[in-house]
Formats: sequence, structure tokens, C-alpha cells
Amino acid sequence: MGGAVVTTLASLLYPAMLGVQKVNTAQDRVIATPASGALTEADRDFVVKMRAAGLWEYAVGQMALEKSRTTAARTAGEHLIDGVASMDAACRNTAGLLGITLPNQSSPQEQSFVFRLKAESGKQFDTDMVTVVRAASGRILSTIASVRTTTKNSLIRALATQANDTVLEHITVMEKTGFVDFDQVVVQETSQPDLPAQDLTPPPPAAGQPQVVLSPPTNSAVSPSRSARR
Repeated sequence: MGGAVVTTLASLLYPAMLGVQKVNTAQDRVIATPASGALTEADRDFVVKMRAAGLWEYAVGQMALEKSRTTAARTAGEHLIDGVASMDAACRNTAGLLGITLPNQSSPQEQSFVFRLKAESGKQFDTDMVTVVRAASGRILSTIASVRTTTKNSLIRALATQANDTVLEHITVMEKTGFVDFDQVVVQETSQPDLPAQDLTPPPPAAGQPQVVLSPPTNSAVSPSRSARR
């Protein structure tokens, strides 16, 4: 992944088992009370999930620009990189203000999406790329909506609002390519992964590890007015 790096600070607010389905009382547990409002486990996990999603989607967007021979898929890749870079900046800013430690890698499950696409080319790559991103975006929308409507923290509300706009745009752009396999999207959105918790949880950064910063694409053709609205 490209971009500059800055030093990350250790924190006690990193989720140990992000991939585990938790009871509501655990997710509702208040872990900090900053001036912006009570921060719950669900709030913290949301910031980490958005960061982790951006890390693998950014890599996929770069692959689209490098590997695809279709304008539609390359355009989708550029929009993906642009949106993820904007969300990454927002996640890092929010995490810094709230003392949340962010991962430098996506979860093993998410990394498997990248490894799979690296081995593909041509129409197979285009179809699988947009289908995987479309399905992942659809899955995370429900999380965004839940956090946006339940959080008591104003910073988390603002991040969820931006995430909602960004994810909806990514869904639209992927669908416009005409390559989305909607049968696979339905399967992926409605099936719970039969994986151990460690495969669904992004690893915490090592102590003193520089924080990865995702940069927007150079000479982006994406309208600057969209980024200005962030």
C-alpha cells in the first residue's frame, strides 16, 4: 500500500475479538466518556471495522487500475481508492481524538479477498473484483446504520454519516460496471462465515509500528466536489 506513514500510539481500546458475535449488553458497554459523548464497544469496533475494510479495498482498487483492461472496472477502482482514502483520513482523525488503536492490516478473511484477486486476470478479475466489493459494501451498510442510530458519541455519528455516503457510492459504482454477479452477492451477504474469530479480526499493530496512511490516487478523475463534501 502506498502513502506516507506516521507513528501510532498504543491504546487499551483495541478490540480483542472483533469477529465474535457479542450479546447486546457487551456492545452497549461504555468504555470511555469523552466530551463528544459516551463511547461504547460497538462504537470502537465500528471505527476499527471501517479502517480494516479500507485497507483491503484500497489494495483492490490499486489492482483494478493496474490489471483491468476495461474502463468501467478501472473507473470503479479509482472511485474505490478515492473514497477509501477519504474514509481512512476520517477514521484516523476520529481514532486519534477518541484514543482508539487502529490496525495496519485487514483481517485474514479480508486479506484472502486480495490474495484471490491477485491470481486472477481479464474478465474473471473484473467480475470477481466488483462482486466482492459490492457484497462487502452491502454487508457493512447494516452495521453503519445501527451505529449511526444508536451511538451517543457525536464523532462516531459524523464518521458513520460519511461512511454511509461513501459505501453507497461504492455500491453504485460497482453496479454501473455491469460485471456484478448478483447471485453471488446474495449468497455472500446472507451467509455467516464459518471461520474462527481470529480470521475475522484485524491484528493490532505491533508496538511502535508506523501507521499506514492511505493516499488518494494521483491525478484522480473523480470529481473533487465529492471529497469537498466530506
